[in-house]
Amino acid sequence: MKINEIMTKEVKTLLPDTPAVEALKRLFENRISGLPVVDAQGKLVGMFTEKDILRAILPSYVSQVGRFVYENSPKTIKCKIAKLAEAKVGELMRKEVVKVSEEAPVCEVAHIMLTQNVRRVPVVDADDRVKGIVARSDVLDQLLKG
Repeated sequence: MKINEIMTKEVKTLLPDTPAVEALKRLFENRISGLPVVDAQGKLVGMFTEKDILRAILPSYVSQVGRFVYENSPKTIKCKIAKLAEAKVGELMRKEVVKVSEEAPVCEVAHIMLTQNVRRVPVVDADDRVKGIVARSDVLDQLLKG
């Protein structure tokens, strides 16, 4: 089975100049953890996720240590949260995005999700225009149906 048979075709997307706070609100409203970021032509340019927001708020040394380290200064975190009001999606998004074509087999996408540690994968055409998105739950549901 090909991924275009199970992907969500009506994809909500963000533009790089969308305020980060507005984008986060959209994630919460839609009960999702990430959205593709596209340019004016619908071409994929990044992914914006809750993880990107956490990365912006938490101290930079947390990622270097590889585990959560208690931040002694809540004031520092509050200051970073306040700066989010000025940030745009394009500043926080991940620019290197794992993506697949519409013809990718479901098993291949499952393998990509596991090896690349991603929860959702945008499905793009030959011109990198977003045609759909597939989540781990979509892939798992299909694999269990056999």
